[in-house]
Amino acid sequence: MTQQTHRSGAASLRGLAENRMLPDHQVMDQPTLDWIAEMRPEVAAAPPTLPHLPLMLVPEATWFAQPRCVDSIHGVRHNARVSLLSSILALEYGLDRDHRAALCAAAAVHDCQRHNDRDDPGHGRRATAWFTRNHAAVTGMIGRELPQDVLAQAATAISLHDVPYERFTVQQNQRYQRAPHLIDLLKVADCLDRYRLPLARWWPDPSHLRLVPPDWLHATAHDLVVRSEQARLDGASNHRALIHARQITDPAQ
Repeated sequence: MTQQTHRSGAASLRGLAENRMLPDHQVMDQPTLDWIAEMRPEVAAAPPTLPHLPLMLVPEATWFAQPRCVDSIHGVRHNARVSLLSSILALEYGLDRDHRAALCAAAAVHDCQRHNDRDDPGHGRRATAWFTRNHAAVTGMIGRELPQDVLAQAATAISLHDVPYERFTVQQNQRYQRAPHLIDLLKVADCLDRYRLPLARWWPDPSHLRLVPPDWLHATAHDLVVRSEQARLDGASNHRALIHARQITDPAQ
């Protein structure tokens, strides 16, 4: 099978994935993004008008354990998009202001302690430890102090986001019962950003979730990937690329 190549001559993520040759660190390229853009999911309903602009927290590069992960498919843009999707879901499910902020914070750091772009078991636990030490820096960017019990729920959500429900231990199930909505919604938001991955069989599968995302949110998640990744490939900074993508969720647009 011939690998796809982009302008630099390097193999595309899609070509590498088809040949089972993905490297430890994976960065978006134009041929892969072109394929993603052509595969926009069809949805039956248009997105509703949100009551206000949802939160989006863009993580700092210094929050990441590995510099090579900052611009990778689990890097700044992924974590920021998951924070935005989490905020939308929090509004949909009627979470209060503190829990909306906590979910946004958890989403923004959930993959920051990854060592690579593969399965990387334990990265949720590592991110939890980092968040426990640095939560003030994270919530400070939101401009909101959170109660200790809410911070603890956010930490639990981070620690369990990468553990499939069927693999929960007895202890993990007990922890889940203390923060079920934050855990469920973080898993949904993380799943929805799988439209960035180079094979369709890796895209969102609601059968792995306990809460089913609204149908219209699939197209929104896909569009956020395409708009932010294209802007980044066109030379925008991570922050500008994400702000550009976020405009599709602005009720004033």
